[in-house]
Amino acid sequence: MRKKRVTLKDLAKAAGVSLASASYAVNKTGSLGEDTRTHVLKVAEELGYRQNLAARATRTGRTGAIGFVVPDMTNPFFPSLAQSIVQRARQSGYSVFVTDTEGDQAQEEEVVRRLIDRGVDGIVWFPVKDENSIEKVAADLPIIVIDRTVTGFECIQADYAEGGRLAADYLLAAGHRLIGVIAGPMDVRSMRDRCGAASEAIERGGALAYSVENAFSTELSGDVASAIEGGAATAVFCGSDLIAIGVMKLARKLGIAVPDQLAIVGFDDIPWAEYCTPALTTIEMPVDEMAAEAVDALLRKIDGENESNRRVVFGVNLIVRESVLPAK
Repeated sequence: MRKKRVTLKDLAKAAGVSLASASYAVNKTGSLGEDTRTHVLKVAEELGYRQNLAARATRTGRTGAIGFVVPDMTNPFFPSLAQSIVQRARQSGYSVFVTDTEGDQAQEEEVVRRLIDRGVDGIVWFPVKDENSIEKVAADLPIIVIDRTVTGFECIQADYAEGGRLAADYLLAAGHRLIGVIAGPMDVRSMRDRCGAASEAIERGGALAYSVENAFSTELSGDVASAIEGGAATAVFCGSDLIAIGVMKLARKLGIAVPDQLAIVGFDDIPWAEYCTPALTTIEMPVDEMAAEAVDALLRKIDGENESNRRVVFGVNLIVRESVLPAK
């Protein structure tokens, strides 16, 4: 036979406190002495008490769960960001449903619809593009956009242009004057900002050897491969670490020594960057800070606070490793 579920009433009786005090203790709310709270939680653990989330949702209209939608979980940047989102949400007593759209903007509406059907209280959304593809299904749901720029939403971002300048200035300071730029997809503002700023800085202090575009992938397009093989640049700035790792791989295949013959700077500081050979110099995205602000802003919206769809921008840092040497 199934064991009878321990109720809040059972907990209150066993702990010798009122029903309200038991509720305050397990929900971390209300005015309750620390000794009493500790005592109730200890008894709850001994009894095996677990909150009935379905009952709480019926009572409060909230499930205590949020959604996190990303473009592509195969990109190592996103699992790191998801972990930071989950950790921050957990600190506030929330669970997180994490899902991706496989880089397909057409899937975003359906993915969000399914999260809404599961009763999430709000969503942190990393869109595929800078477009509101979910307007039909999520008009009344609290949503925070991270990384992208979508009109009508509060957006949490990094200073991508500053990152591009930092990367270019570092290569110029190392004596490189012929520098290539390999951008990620330029249909999003964050990529245009980082690569545009890098190109401008390069042209002020040297010459732009080439500017080509690639998917967020270690697999390089024919145009990118031709640019690297042509050898016009002594250094290259890549719009993402995945692309930079792909360039390293191709350089080895072509017999181009990194960083002796080709210096490389990436962008994102994904976990792989530190373990490349050579370790990748890159621009560090403030993932933990962006995740914390995204979750906190979402919870404020869930609580009914109106912050007029702010645009919050965090600074970035240059992480110097081993993939850049002074120009010869």
